[in-house]
Amino acid sequence: MALLKQSCCVAGRFSTNHRWLSPRSTPLGYSSCLSTAARSSADREDMKKELQSQDGPGLQDFISGELSERSKWAEYRGNLKRQKGERLRLPPWLKTEIPIGKNYNRLKNTLRELNLHTVCEEARCPNIGECWGGGEHGTATATIMLMGDTCTRGCRFCSVKTARRPPPLDPDEPYNTAKAIAAWGLDYVVLTSVDRDDIADGGAEHFAKTVSSLKERNSHILVECLTPDFRGDLAAVEKIALSGLDVYAHNVETVRELQRYVRDPRANFDQSLSVLKHAKKVKPSVLTKTSIMLGLGESDQQITSTMAELREAGVDCLTLGQYMQPTKRHLKVEEYIPPEKFAHWEKVGADMGFVYTASGPLVRSSYKAGEFFLKNLLKKRKEEISAAEGDVS
Repeated sequence: MALLKQSCCVAGRFSTNHRWLSPRSTPLGYSSCLSTAARSSADREDMKKELQSQDGPGLQDFISGELSERSKWAEYRGNLKRQKGERLRLPPWLKTEIPIGKNYNRLKNTLRELNLHTVCEEARCPNIGECWGGGEHGTATATIMLMGDTCTRGCRFCSVKTARRPPPLDPDEPYNTAKAIAAWGLDYVVLTSVDRDDIADGGAEHFAKTVSSLKERNSHILVECLTPDFRGDLAAVEKIALSGLDVYAHNVETVRELQRYVRDPRANFDQSLSVLKHAKKVKPSVLTKTSIMLGLGESDQQITSTMAELREAGVDCLTLGQYMQPTKRHLKVEEYIPPEKFAHWEKVGADMGFVYTASGPLVRSSYKAGEFFLKNLLKKRKEEISAAEGDVS
Protein backbone atom coordinates (compact mmCIF):
# COMPACT_ATOMS: atom_id res chain seq x y z
CA MET A 1 0.00 0.00 0.00
CA ALA A 2 1.18 3.58 0.03
CA LEU A 3 2.98 6.17 2.07
CA LEU A 4 0.97 8.34 4.41
CA LYS A 5 1.71 12.01 3.68
CA GLN A 6 0.38 15.16 5.28
CA SER A 7 1.96 17.62 2.85
CA CYS A 8 -0.62 19.69 1.05
CA CYS A 9 1.02 20.96 -2.13
CA VAL A 10 -0.01 18.39 -4.69
CA ALA A 11 1.37 18.20 -8.14
CA GLY A 12 2.44 15.38 -10.37
CA ARG A 13 0.26 12.36 -10.06
CA PHE A 14 1.35 8.78 -9.48
CA SER A 15 2.18 7.76 -13.03
CA THR A 16 -0.80 6.31 -14.93
CA ASN A 17 -2.91 5.37 -11.97
CA HIS A 18 -3.13 6.94 -8.50
CA ARG A 19 -3.12 10.65 -8.91
CA TRP A 20 -1.67 13.98 -8.13
CA LEU A 21 0.09 13.45 -4.82
CA SER A 22 3.63 14.81 -4.74
CA PRO A 23 5.43 13.18 -1.78
CA ARG A 24 8.31 15.63 -1.95
CA SER A 25 6.43 18.81 -2.80
CA THR A 26 6.23 21.92 -0.63
CA PRO A 27 3.07 22.57 1.42
CA LEU A 28 0.71 25.29 0.30
CA GLY A 29 0.72 28.37 2.48
CA TYR A 30 4.49 28.84 2.33
CA SER A 31 6.19 31.52 0.27
CA SER A 32 8.64 28.99 -1.17
CA CYS A 33 5.86 27.66 -3.39
CA LEU A 34 5.99 30.86 -5.39
CA SER A 35 9.21 32.76 -4.69
CA THR A 36 12.25 32.81 -6.98
CA ALA A 37 15.92 33.26 -6.17
CA ALA A 38 15.76 36.85 -7.39
CA ARG A 39 12.89 37.83 -5.12
CA SER A 40 13.92 40.13 -2.25
CA SER A 41 13.33 39.17 1.37
CA ALA A 42 10.75 41.96 1.68
CA ASP A 43 8.86 40.62 -1.33
CA ARG A 44 8.96 37.12 0.11
CA GLU A 45 7.55 38.38 3.41
CA ASP A 46 4.74 40.18 1.58
CA MET A 47 4.01 37.04 -0.40
CA LYS A 48 3.96 34.95 2.78
CA LYS A 49 1.44 37.29 4.37
CA GLU A 50 -0.69 37.15 1.24
CA LEU A 51 -0.64 33.35 1.16
CA GLN A 52 -1.51 33.14 4.85
CA SER A 53 -4.48 35.49 4.51
CA GLN A 54 -7.92 34.06 5.15
CA ASP A 55 -9.69 35.85 2.32
CA GLY A 56 -9.82 32.91 -0.03
CA PRO A 57 -12.70 30.47 -0.51
CA GLY A 58 -13.25 27.80 2.10
CA LEU A 59 -13.87 24.08 1.76
CA GLN A 60 -17.63 24.51 1.66
CA ASP A 61 -17.27 26.96 -1.24
CA PHE A 62 -15.59 24.24 -3.28
CA ILE A 63 -18.06 21.57 -2.24
CA SER A 64 -21.07 23.75 -3.03
CA GLY A 65 -19.58 25.06 -6.24
CA GLU A 66 -20.07 28.69 -5.19
CA LEU A 67 -16.83 29.93 -6.70
CA SER A 68 -18.02 32.54 -9.17
CA GLU A 69 -18.11 35.43 -6.68
CA ARG A 70 -14.54 36.58 -7.21
CA SER A 71 -15.22 39.65 -5.04
CA LYS A 72 -14.99 37.44 -1.94
CA TRP A 73 -11.19 37.61 -2.04
CA ALA A 74 -8.51 40.03 -3.23
CA GLU A 75 -8.29 40.45 -6.99
CA TYR A 76 -5.58 38.28 -8.48
CA ARG A 77 -2.91 40.42 -10.15
CA GLY A 78 -0.69 37.70 -11.59
CA ASN A 79 -0.77 36.09 -15.01
CA LEU A 80 -2.84 32.97 -15.55
CA LYS A 81 -0.84 31.87 -18.59
CA ARG A 82 2.89 31.38 -18.27
CA GLN A 83 5.26 33.51 -20.32
CA LYS A 84 8.72 32.26 -21.33
CA GLY A 85 11.02 32.06 -18.31
CA GLU A 86 8.18 32.86 -15.90
CA ARG A 87 6.92 30.91 -12.91
CA LEU A 88 3.24 31.59 -12.29
CA ARG A 89 2.01 32.90 -8.95
CA LEU A 90 -0.52 30.74 -7.16
CA PRO A 91 -4.02 32.20 -7.65
CA PRO A 92 -6.32 32.71 -4.63
CA TRP A 93 -8.71 29.88 -5.48
CA LEU A 94 -5.90 27.36 -4.92
CA LYS A 95 -5.10 28.56 -1.39
CA THR A 96 -6.85 26.26 1.06
CA GLU A 97 -6.16 24.38 4.26
CA ILE A 98 -6.30 20.63 4.65
CA PRO A 99 -9.02 19.32 6.96
CA ILE A 100 -7.96 16.13 8.73
CA GLY A 101 -10.60 13.51 9.55
CA LYS A 102 -11.23 12.70 13.19
CA ASN A 103 -10.28 9.05 12.59
CA TYR A 104 -6.98 9.90 10.89
CA ASN A 105 -4.68 8.87 13.75
CA ARG A 106 -6.63 5.70 14.52
CA LEU A 107 -6.35 4.51 10.92
CA LYS A 108 -2.68 5.46 10.76
CA ASN A 109 -1.92 3.36 13.86
CA THR A 110 -3.80 0.38 12.43
CA LEU A 111 -1.65 0.50 9.31
CA ARG A 112 1.54 0.54 11.32
CA GLU A 113 0.44 -2.46 13.34
CA LEU A 114 -0.21 -4.42 10.13
CA ASN A 115 3.06 -3.27 8.53
CA LEU A 116 1.21 -1.58 5.68
CA HIS A 117 2.02 1.54 3.68
CA THR A 118 -1.01 3.69 3.05
CA VAL A 119 -1.93 6.96 1.50
CA CYS A 120 -4.71 9.39 1.16
CA GLU A 121 -4.33 9.47 -2.58
CA GLU A 122 -4.49 13.24 -2.90
CA ALA A 123 -3.30 15.04 0.20
CA ARG A 124 -4.53 18.39 -1.07
CA CYS A 125 -7.91 17.08 -2.19
CA PRO A 126 -10.85 18.98 -0.61
CA ASN A 127 -12.29 15.84 0.94
CA ILE A 128 -9.13 14.51 2.61
CA GLY A 129 -11.00 14.41 5.93
CA GLU A 130 -13.63 12.23 4.33
CA CYS A 131 -10.96 10.00 2.78
CA TRP A 132 -9.66 9.32 6.25
CA GLY A 133 -12.83 8.33 8.03
CA GLY A 134 -14.80 11.55 7.63
CA GLY A 135 -18.51 11.50 7.98
CA GLU A 136 -19.33 15.07 7.25
CA HIS A 137 -20.94 13.98 3.99
CA GLY A 138 -22.48 10.81 5.34
CA THR A 139 -19.83 8.44 3.99
CA ALA A 140 -16.47 7.11 5.13
CA THR A 141 -13.85 6.49 2.47
CA ALA A 142 -10.14 5.77 2.10
CA THR A 143 -7.60 5.52 -0.70
CA ILE A 144 -5.06 2.70 -0.46
CA MET A 145 -1.96 2.29 -2.62
CA LEU A 146 -0.93 -1.27 -3.36
CA MET A 147 2.38 -2.75 -4.54
CA GLY A 148 4.76 -0.34 -2.85
CA ASP A 149 5.80 3.26 -3.42
CA THR A 150 8.25 2.85 -6.32
CA CYS A 151 7.07 3.04 -9.94
CA THR A 152 8.71 1.55 -13.02
CA ARG A 153 7.74 4.56 -15.14
CA GLY A 154 8.80 8.19 -15.16
CA CYS A 155 6.01 10.54 -16.23
CA ARG A 156 7.01 14.21 -16.43
CA PHE A 157 4.23 15.35 -14.09
CA CYS A 158 4.86 12.84 -11.31
CA SER A 159 7.47 12.85 -8.52
CA VAL A 160 6.97 9.33 -7.23
CA LYS A 161 10.18 7.30 -6.86
CA THR A 162 11.11 5.27 -9.93
CA ALA A 163 13.24 2.16 -10.51
CA ARG A 164 13.54 -0.55 -13.14
CA ARG A 165 13.09 -3.22 -10.52
CA PRO A 166 11.25 -2.08 -7.40
CA PRO A 167 11.13 -4.34 -4.32
CA PRO A 168 9.08 -7.54 -4.77
CA LEU A 169 5.41 -7.58 -3.86
CA ASP A 170 4.34 -8.51 -0.35
CA PRO A 171 2.26 -11.69 -0.77
CA ASP A 172 0.38 -10.90 2.46
CA GLU A 173 -0.62 -7.43 1.33
CA PRO A 174 -4.04 -8.36 -0.16
CA TYR A 175 -5.02 -10.13 3.07
CA ASN A 176 -3.66 -7.37 5.35
CA THR A 177 -5.29 -4.67 3.26
CA ALA A 178 -8.68 -6.37 3.42
CA LYS A 179 -8.29 -6.93 7.14
CA ALA A 180 -7.47 -3.27 7.81
CA ILE A 181 -10.24 -1.88 5.62
CA ALA A 182 -12.86 -4.22 7.07
CA ALA A 183 -11.87 -3.13 10.58
CA TRP A 184 -12.33 0.55 9.70
CA GLY A 185 -16.01 0.14 8.82
CA LEU A 186 -15.72 2.10 5.58
CA ASP A 187 -18.47 2.57 3.00
CA TYR A 188 -16.16 3.10 0.03
CA VAL A 189 -12.52 2.37 -0.70
CA VAL A 190 -10.28 3.27 -3.62
CA LEU A 191 -7.49 0.78 -4.36
CA THR A 192 -4.70 2.16 -6.52
CA SER A 193 -1.05 1.43 -7.28
CA VAL A 194 2.17 2.44 -8.95
CA ASP A 195 3.03 0.93 -12.34
CA ARG A 196 4.81 -2.41 -12.02
CA ASP A 197 6.01 -3.23 -15.54
CA ASP A 198 8.57 -5.56 -13.95
CA ILE A 199 5.81 -8.04 -13.10
CA ALA A 200 4.36 -10.33 -15.78
CA ASP A 201 0.74 -9.26 -15.28
CA GLY A 202 1.59 -5.79 -13.97
CA GLY A 203 0.20 -6.74 -10.56
CA ALA A 204 -3.34 -7.47 -11.78
CA GLU A 205 -3.60 -10.67 -9.73
CA HIS A 206 -2.49 -8.72 -6.66
CA PHE A 207 -5.28 -6.21 -7.26
CA ALA A 208 -7.87 -8.95 -7.82
CA LYS A 209 -6.89 -10.83 -4.66
CA THR A 210 -7.25 -7.64 -2.62
CA VAL A 211 -10.73 -6.96 -4.00
CA SER A 212 -11.96 -10.53 -3.52
CA SER A 213 -10.52 -10.70 0.01
CA LEU A 214 -12.21 -7.44 0.90
CA LYS A 215 -15.57 -8.45 -0.55
CA GLU A 216 -15.41 -11.74 1.34
CA ARG A 217 -15.04 -9.81 4.59
CA ASN A 218 -17.60 -7.15 3.76
CA SER A 219 -19.77 -7.64 0.68
CA HIS A 220 -21.47 -4.27 1.19
CA ILE A 221 -18.37 -2.09 0.90
CA LEU A 222 -18.05 -0.32 -2.46
CA VAL A 223 -14.67 -0.81 -4.14
CA GLU A 224 -13.06 1.35 -6.81
CA CYS A 225 -9.84 0.23 -8.47
CA LEU A 226 -7.70 2.97 -10.00
CA THR A 227 -5.33 0.88 -12.08
CA PRO A 228 -2.26 1.16 -14.34
CA ASP A 229 -2.64 0.39 -18.05
CA PHE A 230 -0.81 -2.97 -17.71
CA ARG A 231 1.05 -2.19 -20.97
CA GLY A 232 -2.25 -2.76 -22.79
CA ASP A 233 -2.63 -6.34 -21.51
CA LEU A 234 -6.40 -6.77 -21.66
CA ALA A 235 -6.25 -10.12 -19.86
CA ALA A 236 -4.92 -8.23 -16.83
CA VAL A 237 -7.70 -5.66 -17.15
CA GLU A 238 -10.28 -8.44 -17.35
CA LYS A 239 -8.90 -10.10 -14.22
CA ILE A 240 -9.57 -6.96 -12.19
CA ALA A 241 -12.87 -6.08 -13.88
CA LEU A 242 -14.26 -9.49 -12.88
CA SER A 243 -12.85 -9.44 -9.34
CA GLY A 244 -16.01 -8.02 -7.78
CA LEU A 245 -15.18 -4.30 -7.87
CA ASP A 246 -17.83 -1.61 -8.37
CA VAL A 247 -15.86 1.09 -10.23
CA TYR A 248 -13.02 0.56 -12.70
CA ALA A 249 -10.88 3.71 -12.95
CA HIS A 250 -7.87 4.43 -15.11
CA ASN A 251 -6.62 7.93 -15.85
CA VAL A 252 -5.79 9.23 -19.32
CA GLU A 253 -4.08 12.15 -17.53
CA THR A 254 -4.20 14.75 -20.31
CA VAL A 255 -5.60 15.46 -23.77
CA ARG A 256 -4.62 13.22 -26.67
CA GLU A 257 -2.24 15.79 -28.18
CA LEU A 258 -0.08 16.12 -25.02
CA GLN A 259 0.29 12.43 -24.14
CA ARG A 260 3.89 12.04 -25.34
CA TYR A 261 4.89 15.31 -23.72
CA VAL A 262 3.33 14.56 -20.33
CA ARG A 263 3.36 10.80 -19.81
CA ASP A 264 5.98 8.06 -19.91
CA PRO A 265 6.53 6.82 -23.51
CA ARG A 266 5.11 3.44 -22.52
CA ALA A 267 1.72 5.07 -21.93
CA ASN A 268 -0.55 6.57 -24.57
CA PHE A 269 -4.14 7.69 -25.04
CA ASP A 270 -5.32 4.77 -27.18
CA GLN A 271 -3.84 2.22 -24.78
CA SER A 272 -5.61 3.87 -21.85
CA LEU A 273 -8.82 4.04 -23.84
CA SER A 274 -8.60 0.30 -24.58
CA VAL A 275 -8.32 -0.40 -20.83
CA LEU A 276 -11.52 1.52 -20.07
CA LYS A 277 -13.37 0.00 -23.03
CA HIS A 278 -12.42 -3.57 -22.14
CA ALA A 279 -13.38 -3.20 -18.49
CA LYS A 280 -16.85 -2.13 -19.63
CA LYS A 281 -17.03 -4.90 -22.22
CA VAL A 282 -16.34 -7.75 -19.82
CA LYS A 283 -18.42 -6.25 -16.99
CA PRO A 284 -21.16 -3.97 -18.43
CA SER A 285 -22.56 -3.18 -14.97
CA VAL A 286 -19.28 -1.70 -13.70
CA LEU A 287 -18.85 2.07 -13.71
CA THR A 288 -15.79 3.26 -15.62
CA LYS A 289 -13.98 6.43 -14.64
CA THR A 290 -11.04 8.58 -15.72
CA SER A 291 -9.38 11.89 -14.95
CA ILE A 292 -7.74 14.77 -16.83
CA MET A 293 -5.28 17.40 -15.58
CA LEU A 294 -5.72 20.92 -16.96
CA GLY A 295 -3.14 23.67 -17.13
CA LEU A 296 -0.50 21.83 -19.18
CA GLY A 297 -1.02 23.92 -22.31
CA GLU A 298 -4.05 22.17 -23.78
CA SER A 299 -6.58 24.09 -25.86
CA ASP A 300 -10.34 24.20 -25.33
CA GLN A 301 -10.89 22.28 -28.55
CA GLN A 302 -8.49 19.56 -27.42
CA ILE A 303 -10.33 19.22 -24.11
CA THR A 304 -13.69 18.99 -25.87
CA SER A 305 -12.40 16.39 -28.33
CA THR A 306 -10.83 14.31 -25.55
CA MET A 307 -14.04 14.37 -23.51
CA ALA A 308 -16.02 13.34 -26.58
CA GLU A 309 -13.69 10.40 -27.24
CA LEU A 310 -14.00 9.27 -23.63
CA ARG A 311 -17.76 9.41 -23.75
CA GLU A 312 -17.87 7.53 -27.06
CA ALA A 313 -15.77 4.84 -25.39
CA GLY A 314 -18.49 4.42 -22.76
CA VAL A 315 -16.65 6.09 -19.87
CA ASP A 316 -19.24 6.88 -17.17
CA CYS A 317 -17.43 9.26 -14.80
CA LEU A 318 -14.94 12.05 -15.43
CA THR A 319 -12.96 14.33 -13.12
CA LEU A 320 -11.02 17.40 -14.22
CA GLY A 321 -8.59 19.26 -11.95
CA GLN A 322 -5.69 21.69 -11.94
CA TYR A 323 -2.19 20.35 -12.60
CA MET A 324 0.36 21.46 -9.98
CA GLN A 325 4.13 21.21 -10.49
CA PRO A 326 5.67 18.83 -7.90
CA THR A 327 9.32 19.94 -8.19
CA LYS A 328 11.44 22.21 -10.39
CA ARG A 329 12.48 19.13 -12.38
CA HIS A 330 8.94 18.47 -13.53
CA LEU A 331 6.64 20.12 -16.06
CA LYS A 332 5.80 23.73 -15.30
CA VAL A 333 2.21 24.87 -14.91
CA GLU A 334 1.38 26.54 -18.22
CA GLU A 335 -1.91 27.99 -17.04
CA TYR A 336 -4.04 28.27 -13.92
CA ILE A 337 -7.62 27.57 -14.91
CA PRO A 338 -10.15 29.81 -13.10
CA PRO A 339 -13.09 28.22 -11.24
CA GLU A 340 -15.60 29.56 -13.78
CA LYS A 341 -13.87 27.67 -16.58
CA PHE A 342 -13.91 24.46 -14.55
CA ALA A 343 -17.64 25.00 -14.01
CA HIS A 344 -17.98 25.27 -17.80
CA TRP A 345 -16.30 21.89 -18.32
CA GLU A 346 -18.54 20.31 -15.71
CA LYS A 347 -21.56 21.49 -17.69
CA VAL A 348 -20.02 20.21 -20.92
CA GLY A 349 -19.53 16.80 -19.29
CA ALA A 350 -23.13 16.71 -18.12
CA ASP A 351 -24.36 17.68 -21.61
CA MET A 352 -22.24 14.92 -23.17
CA GLY A 353 -23.96 12.35 -20.99
CA PHE A 354 -21.36 11.42 -18.39
CA VAL A 355 -23.08 9.87 -15.37
CA TYR A 356 -20.93 12.07 -13.16
CA THR A 357 -18.54 14.94 -13.90
CA ALA A 358 -16.48 16.60 -11.15
CA SER A 359 -14.56 19.64 -12.37
CA GLY A 360 -12.74 22.17 -10.21
CA PRO A 361 -9.30 23.55 -9.30
CA LEU A 362 -8.97 21.23 -6.29
CA VAL A 363 -10.77 18.24 -7.77
CA ARG A 364 -8.70 15.06 -7.86
CA SER A 365 -9.36 11.65 -9.38
CA SER A 366 -10.98 10.15 -6.26
CA TYR A 367 -12.80 13.39 -5.40
CA LYS A 368 -15.74 12.63 -3.09
CA ALA A 369 -15.76 9.14 -4.61
CA GLY A 370 -17.91 7.48 -1.98
CA GLU A 371 -20.41 10.29 -1.80
CA PHE A 372 -21.16 10.59 -5.50
CA PHE A 373 -21.28 6.84 -6.05
CA LEU A 374 -23.59 6.18 -3.12
CA LYS A 375 -25.76 9.10 -4.11
CA ASN A 376 -26.14 7.78 -7.65
CA LEU A 377 -26.90 4.28 -6.42
CA LEU A 378 -29.62 5.62 -4.11
CA LYS A 379 -31.07 7.73 -6.89
CA LYS A 380 -31.17 4.74 -9.23
CA ARG A 381 -32.79 2.59 -6.56
CA LYS A 382 -35.51 5.19 -5.92
CA GLU A 383 -36.23 5.41 -9.64
CA GLU A 384 -36.53 1.62 -9.87
CA ILE A 385 -38.88 1.55 -6.87
CA SER A 386 -41.01 4.32 -8.32
CA ALA A 387 -41.18 2.55 -11.66
CA ALA A 388 -42.19 -0.72 -9.98
CA GLU A 389 -44.91 1.04 -7.98
CA GLY A 390 -46.17 2.64 -11.16
CA ASP A 391 -46.48 -0.76 -12.84
CA VAL A 392 -48.43 -2.15 -9.89
CA SER A 393 -50.88 0.73 -9.91
